[in-house]
Amino acid sequence: MNQMTEDPAVQKEIVRQGYDMLSYAYRSDDVGDDYWDGLYAEWASILSESLSKGSSVLDIGCGCGLPMTKLLSSEFDVTGVDFSSVQIQRARELVPSARFICSDIFDAELESGHFAAVVSFYTIIHMPLNEQPSLFKRIADWLQPGGYLLAIVGHTAWTGTNESYLGIDGGEMCWSHADERTYLQWITDSGLHVHWKRFIPDGESGHTLVFAQKAPIG
Repeated sequence: MNQMTEDPAVQKEIVRQGYDMLSYAYRSDDVGDDYWDGLYAEWASILSESLSKGSSVLDIGCGCGLPMTKLLSSEFDVTGVDFSSVQIQRARELVPSARFICSDIFDAELESGHFAAVVSFYTIIHMPLNEQPSLFKRIADWLQPGGYLLAIVGHTAWTGTNESYLGIDGGEMCWSHADERTYLQWITDSGLHVHWKRFIPDGESGHTLVFAQKAPIG
């Protein structure tokens, strides 16, 4: 692991190019992992129990669409956003029932108050740290009154890069995340109420899964 650049534009380009290169190594078209796919199915069920069928859901950092976008699109009207052109091309082929936007989420033009839920799994932790608080405010704006956020965020603060992520030479990747307490504060400051949080183990460390909600009208 190496020290990460402090230039947000450079960091984003590392992540974008990294997932362009590592897309198939990160997730193949047809071979899943029972443990992780089981977790994603469990997380998808949280929304199934909270939303009406056909509700609009935004998936930030949808990747190739597997497994979460595909799981959600079986019940909901899903829009996936990712800035890796390779990931989005694959997603359009693998999950034709959803719509996809190839864009930096900060550049995406999304309608205020449109989505019943916003999900993001292992994506926010790749974003420049100084941009993350504003992302939660944008998420709150995109949500309908009473809408939900279900997201993976950092558990402990850490930044760094890996020049051979997933064992691929030249497959550089970087991460930038705050600690759990900071994320909970950012989410609360955006106007969302945190219903619960859960630690999700990952190797010798882990992340935090957060379920939050925008206040309903009245």
